[in-house]
Amino acid sequence: MADVAHYIIDEHRNLLPHIEELRIVADSVGDFSPSLLLRGIDKLHDFLMSQLIPHAQAEEETFYPAVAKILGTPQAIATMSRDHAEVSDLTGQLRALRSQISHSGFDEDKAKELRRILYGLHTLLKAHFAKEEEVYLPMLDTGLDEIEAHDLFHKMAEISHGETSHLHH
Repeated sequence: MADVAHYIIDEHRNLLPHIEELRIVADSVGDFSPSLLLRGIDKLHDFLMSQLIPHAQAEEETFYPAVAKILGTPQAIATMSRDHAEVSDLTGQLRALRSQISHSGFDEDKAKELRRILYGLHTLLKAHFAKEEEVYLPMLDTGLDEIEAHDLFHKMAEISHGETSHLHH
């Protein structure tokens, strides 16, 4: 089972620098030039769409059903799925705000909204990763046999690094 835990922890470690970038860009609103800020927003949106959301989709299709099975109820992972839905919603808000900024400039209201979205994503994702690693991964350690763990590991890797898909809520 260690393969699944190591895989998810490694995925999180690879994603964390980008998640920290959410906070860094939020901190820089008002300090960076508008063009530099827009490049940062574009880079973050690309990360969310091409890396983070596929990772979340892979969890939804593999990791969470395994935890729900171990716990005997699909409601066991409902809060984690809700986190994913919120990430998707905030990503959409970031995309919409980016569009507004490029067409009408950058005023204080848009700056506040951008900070709210970026700080929200940062905090939500950091807490979400901690819950997965501290609560759910130990359940997989004790609840899956070697074959189930192997299958879960390979399916998650295939989904996460395969064709980019979007969360459905």
